[in-house]
Amino acid sequence: MLDGRHTGTGGGNHLVLGGPTPSDSPFLRQPDLLKSLVGYWLNHPSLSYLFSSVFVGPTSQAPRVDETRADAVYELEIAFSLLKGSGAEWRGGNPKRDTAILAVLGHGRDARGIGNAGWGERETCPPWLVDRIFRNLLVDVTGNTHRSEFCIDKLYSPDSATGRLGLVEFRSFEMPPHARMSLAQQLLVRALVAWFWREPYEERPIRWGTRLHDRFLLPYFLQQDFGYVINDLKRAGYPIEAEWFAPQFEFRFPACGAVSYEGIDIELRQAIEPWYVLGEEPGGGGTTRFVDSSVERIQVRAQGLVPERFALACNGRRLPLQPTATHGDFVCGVRFRAWQPPHCLHPTIPVHTPLIVELIDIAAKSAVGGCTYYVAHPGGRNYETFPVNSNEAEARRRARFYPIGHTPDLQVVPPVEENPDFPATLDLRRKAD
Repeated sequence: MLDGRHTGTGGGNHLVLGGPTPSDSPFLRQPDLLKSLVGYWLNHPSLSYLFSSVFVGPTSQAPRVDETRADAVYELEIAFSLLKGSGAEWRGGNPKRDTAILAVLGHGRDARGIGNAGWGERETCPPWLVDRIFRNLLVDVTGNTHRSEFCIDKLYSPDSATGRLGLVEFRSFEMPPHARMSLAQQLLVRALVAWFWREPYEERPIRWGTRLHDRFLLPYFLQQDFGYVINDLKRAGYPIEAEWFAPQFEFRFPACGAVSYEGIDIELRQAIEPWYVLGEEPGGGGTTRFVDSSVERIQVRAQGLVPERFALACNGRRLPLQPTATHGDFVCGVRFRAWQPPHCLHPTIPVHTPLIVELIDIAAKSAVGGCTYYVAHPGGRNYETFPVNSNEAEARRRARFYPIGHTPDLQVVPPVEENPDFPATLDLRRKAD
């Protein structure tokens, strides 16, 4: 980007799974495979956000099922029950999976001969059934079947022959900057498909509610959830390591900067912010719908913090630090307005930058240190050309972080703020209580 931040192309690299013919598609031959994938993605939001583009959320190109409407998970559970209720008949009451099929997936041999030999009574499943069950659920808020995290437009659509190809598109995957990163992502999906082919995922979908955007848009909680995915695959017999995906995390959540005061390490890292599509407005030759990209989010992490003695504040407001799995380690998110365009939500709210994060000694009622983060060059440079290489990009990013900036003569410790909807996020657009 112009400010030096790494980003993907915004499209491409959507993983498409199927078979050489529609009848060979695993999603048509084993109907509960798609059910397992959708259910597992719902319970592990890291799979939706780690590999996605910058534009996420209900009005993005790949919204999650539980981001579309309030009762989406409820309706999905009904669909799951219909599929589960008929599955025993298709498989003749035998819950075991065909290990020969798994061997074919692992060694790349022709799946038709061995697959049909081991499938037996499962071939009686009508190919249109999976499409009929999920077509009206895997959609966006407007009912568009293409803009969905799991796009089944070409699974077995009744519209035309080109829509009956047995294909499922995973639209939450964006083009990564390196081929090996793409291969790691493909390996992850391949292992999940092989696992669910053998053992269907039967866990009930979690209703995250506001916790979905409050916690899993922050790097720490997303990485923690992805660790659960890796552990599940290891227990299922797939030796995948979390270290293989370290480049994805650094690419998705670049570090803004870090400081250390009083033995406390403070780190600022880019987080995910869902952008919303605004209402229709008249434009040249028709109507226009703007995307509000004026709001950004960062994660503030403090390691070695003693909450009874020290507190963290951002722009004079206390941060709602959340404890992690490590003693003395706390994280939270800061949501702020980065710039003020004419078309945005709440257009009268001014810009909140620069962000000044301060470490406050509660007993002494004074700040002992801090740091400053800018969303643009602090010297007022307005870049008009993109960085020529990664070195120039890094220089532009580093110029926006200062390891100084606090109020030494602070006399009042900011009070604790509570946001019942988003307890782990300080929204600077919302007035303090």
